[in-house]
Amino acid sequence: MTHAFKFCPQCAAPLAWISQAEDGGDKSRLRCPSCNYTHWNNPTPVLAAVVEVDGNILLARNAAWPGKMYALITGFMEAGETAQEGIQREIAEETNLTTDALNLIGVYDFQRMNQVIIAFHAVCHGEVRLSPELVDYRMVAPENLKCWPSGTGYALADWLTSKGLKPEFMEWPKPQEPAPETND
Repeated sequence: MTHAFKFCPQCAAPLAWISQAEDGGDKSRLRCPSCNYTHWNNPTPVLAAVVEVDGNILLARNAAWPGKMYALITGFMEAGETAQEGIQREIAEETNLTTDALNLIGVYDFQRMNQVIIAFHAVCHGEVRLSPELVDYRMVAPENLKCWPSGTGYALADWLTSKGLKPEFMEWPKPQEPAPETND
C-alpha cells in the first residue's frame, strides 16, 4: 500500500522504513530517524448503512465515481461521536432522511483502502434530497439487490442473509493486466 506520509510531521525530516521491537516482535514502520516519530498507519473507521425506506433499499452514486456504480451510504466517523451517531449524521447529510431504527450488521475489513467498515441497517423515513456529494440514487427491493465482492458489498450480503434472502454477487471487473513487453 502506498503511504501518503513522506516527511515527519514533527520535525520535517524524511521518514524511513525502520524495524523496531514492539509488542509481539520487530515491526517495520515509517519512522523518523531524527526525532523517533512513528507513523502508525492504523486503519480508519468508516461507517456504512443499508438504508431502508418503505421496504426498499436506497443505493446512491457518488459524484466522484466513474461509471454507473451505486452503493450504500458511507462516511467517516467524526471525533466525539459514536458509530451510531455518525451513521445517523451521514444518512441525514447525504440523503435528508431521518433514521427511526438502527442495528449493527457487522464489522468488515477493507485493506485496499486501509479502512475498517462498521455497517448498520437503518430504517428511515422522509423525502430523499441528495447532498452535492451524490448525483443519483435508486430504491431497490431487497430481493432484486445484487452485492459487489468488495467492502460494503459483504455487509449487504450479510443483511440479505439475515432477512432469509440468498445474496447474489455481480461480476466484478478484473484489473487490467499490463501489456506484454516486446523486444522490437
